[in-house]
Amino acid sequence: MAKNKFNKNWIHDHINDPYVKLAQKEGYRARAAYKLKEIDEAEKLIKPGQVIVDLGCTPGSWGQYTRRKLSGGEEGGIKGTMIGLDILPMEPIAGMHFIQGDFREDAVLDQLAEILGERQADLVLSDMAPNLSGIPTADAARMEHLIEIAIEFSQAHLKPSGALLVKCFKDMGFTQTVELFRKEFKVVKQIKPKASRDKSSEIFLLGRGLKHPA
Repeated sequence: MAKNKFNKNWIHDHINDPYVKLAQKEGYRARAAYKLKEIDEAEKLIKPGQVIVDLGCTPGSWGQYTRRKLSGGEEGGIKGTMIGLDILPMEPIAGMHFIQGDFREDAVLDQLAEILGERQADLVLSDMAPNLSGIPTADAARMEHLIEIAIEFSQAHLKPSGALLVKCFKDMGFTQTVELFRKEFKVVKQIKPKASRDKSSEIFLLGRGLKHPA
């Protein structure tokens, strides 16, 4: 009974969520687009001409927002390079290179290297989150692991002056994650966008400037 009530409350909140309605109106695949939009507008992360890698990019709302920024809001081609990676399939986004697979595997990294050539990324984005088990210690460890691999990826593929933006949760090993970011990045910022639900412990970490570039 309690579970059904929780589901009904979630569905009610979701249907009445202004960001869900806005996403439907503006053609975004998920309300998450507005989290990136808000962070980008405050931090000036996305600029035409950049190389941007989106880890865990499915369903693609962050890619849609990035595409609009790189195209200047026009329907034509984009100025820059967008690469999305995910183990799940994704509906294509015009101008975005999509690689399906685990980005820790050589076959996937070979495809990425082919697209990048000699270039490094200006920005790495990660909206990844684990499937939650409900066991706090296990969930925290899974979340921490995803952030660690996003940092490792950035060390290998990010420009020394580049930036990494990741999703975190305040109740999932957050203190350790902040420490990890401070070890690897010169500037670290915690951001809670308005589009992130008040009830959620979700928060984003932005790291700029690698301390130990590859």
